[in-house]
Amino acid sequence: MTPTLVRQHLPHAGAVTRADPGARARDWSEIQERMLVPLYEAVYERLEVGPGTRLLGLGCGSGLALLMAASRGAALTGVEASSPERLALARRRLLPEPPDTGTRADTRLVEGSPEDAAGVEGRSYNLVTAFEPIGCLAGDSEGLGELLTAATALTERGTPVVLVGWGPPERCATSSVLRVATKLAEPMRSGASWRPALRDDLEEVAQRAGLRPDGSGRVACPFGYADVDSALRGLLSTGLFDAAISATDQAQVDKEVTEALHPYRREDGTVWMPNVFRYLIARTL
Repeated sequence: MTPTLVRQHLPHAGAVTRADPGARARDWSEIQERMLVPLYEAVYERLEVGPGTRLLGLGCGSGLALLMAASRGAALTGVEASSPERLALARRRLLPEPPDTGTRADTRLVEGSPEDAAGVEGRSYNLVTAFEPIGCLAGDSEGLGELLTAATALTERGTPVVLVGWGPPERCATSSVLRVATKLAEPMRSGASWRPALRDDLEEVAQRAGLRPDGSGRVACPFGYADVDSALRGLLSTGLFDAAISATDQAQVDKEVTEALHPYRREDGTVWMPNVFRYLIARTL
């Protein structure tokens, strides 16, 4: 599935609104999250996700990937520690109040760590996903290893664990926009600034977590936006520009990101950036 251009349902966001965690979570959910739908679909198809799947989703965000797995019949547990605002949106999607007829009893959402997501009735998980792409921020994989170690303790032997990373910079048009984050964050020499993805990023994380690589793939995930404002809001919702905002200010980041988006603006005002993402399937020992 190719992501459709997203029309906005929120009022124009100024600098103060973008700094609000709730508004950023909505921007992520309404604009940015769906850009990775082709990746989710490719992984689920390859691993034949279905009624027999007991999935543990790490960093589940606002729950779109979980919703897609639920549509295939999987039992779900989503874990989110860094954004309670995104998790609240996931609850609206997956655990509405009052429950509707489509609500599944085998869906759980947990604010915390994998240790808080022990399987229901002693059942272990047979699929773990970590769909938040790594290999883009310096040090962005350091905490993932600890999460994976905790998560794999809840799995069966040989369980597939899916890791995701950005593709080569030359195949990711968004890389040229993300370089703005590095340039603006340089005065702080922040360890959280953008860096080019490296070939073995995913394999190194798997090795540190004691996992055995067992296949990989690349998926085209173009970023398509209704207009420049949509693109700006979607990209800022990722958190990849936070260090740049801290080093300068919101207005400066808005200005320079907008300028960097100019080559990808089409005649009708939409923004289109081809990208490739890579996934690794590793197995628990």
